[in-house]
Amino acid sequence: MSAQAALYPVNLDLRDRLCVVIGGGVVAERKVAGLLAAGATVRVVSPELTTRLQQLAKNGRITWLAQAFAPEDVAEAFLVFAATSSAEVQQAVHSAARQMDCLVNRADAPDLCDFHVPAVLRRGDLLLTVSTSGTSPALAAALKTRLEQEIGDEYAATARLLAVLRARLLELPLSGSEKKMLFQKLLDSDIVQWIRDDRRELVNAHVQELFGHLLPVGHLLDAFWTDRNP
Repeated sequence: MSAQAALYPVNLDLRDRLCVVIGGGVVAERKVAGLLAAGATVRVVSPELTTRLQQLAKNGRITWLAQAFAPEDVAEAFLVFAATSSAEVQQAVHSAARQMDCLVNRADAPDLCDFHVPAVLRRGDLLLTVSTSGTSPALAAALKTRLEQEIGDEYAATARLLAVLRARLLELPLSGSEKKMLFQKLLDSDIVQWIRDDRRELVNAHVQELFGHLLPVGHLLDAFWTDRNP
């Protein structure tokens, strides 16, 4: 892949997908942590592991092949990560992954990667990512830190509320434009700030005004606040 290629952003569902990490150091540890958070089935291939990776293997969270890399180690993998300190091994992993039609990420050569792993900020179901197309992970991490300071748990709560309302609206005979207008009006308010400040009377009144004629929003709001303040 050319270093100038425009990347196509996508969020992958990795639940129960086999992802293979070649390497057992700190870089591999970061890759494994992200994969486990996404529910992937993780196989790590390396003669040695960090203490954290050893513990994950001991607890059955990952499968550890305590050996040097062999091409068959990436068989049937959905994603492959080459995260070793050996240029020779990195190239061998890359070649094997390509031959088996696996998507491969090579830590030492961003321009040869099929995909890049962005800096990630999770707020409940809200997922924010920052990518520099592999050119500057430090900048991506710095931008993530800024987002962490500005995007708090109130955004996760807002996303939960909108998800519940959206699920109920999908059951109604409304056009796509009508639904879009309702949510736009909801978000044009200061609802995120109200949720942050626990101003439930303002949130409830606003939701009731917009959706009350369509849905029985009272019990939905009660459940929302109970979940937010158990």
